[in-house]
Amino acid sequence: MSYQDTFITIAPDSDAVEGVPPFTNRKKIPAHMIQFQLLTEHPYTMDHEELVFEVYVRQKEIPAAELEQNRDRLWHEFHQKGHACLRASALTKKFGWGAHYNQKGKIALYSVDSAEYQQFVADEEIKKFPAMKKKR
Repeated sequence: MSYQDTFITIAPDSDAVEGVPPFTNRKKIPAHMIQFQLLTEHPYTMDHEELVFEVYVRQKEIPAAELEQNRDRLWHEFHQKGHACLRASALTKKFGWGAHYNQKGKIALYSVDSAEYQQFVADEEIKKFPAMKKKR
């Protein structure tokens, strides 16, 4: 799912008061950490599909040469299952980050304690959806 002119707010049951860089104790780096790195280092350069494909490539540790040679096959494998949007990401559910999708669907993250986050929330022109609750 790719949004346009949309802001994903933190989860209604989140107790986050500021955006915190995600962390993990796991050996394998989870998707939300890769998402955070990509979206903070390169804001508004990826849409949802580009983001989740890059996360897939990094989690599978696919070398650049293999990606270049087998992009169509890898793209097909990638699309064999669904991929959650940022409403389901730990970034918006737990770590205090809102996700803004611009007019082209490109994404950037904003800390819940930032002025930009508050501007998106107050903007009546932009669609807003809350992240999914942490607990059912």
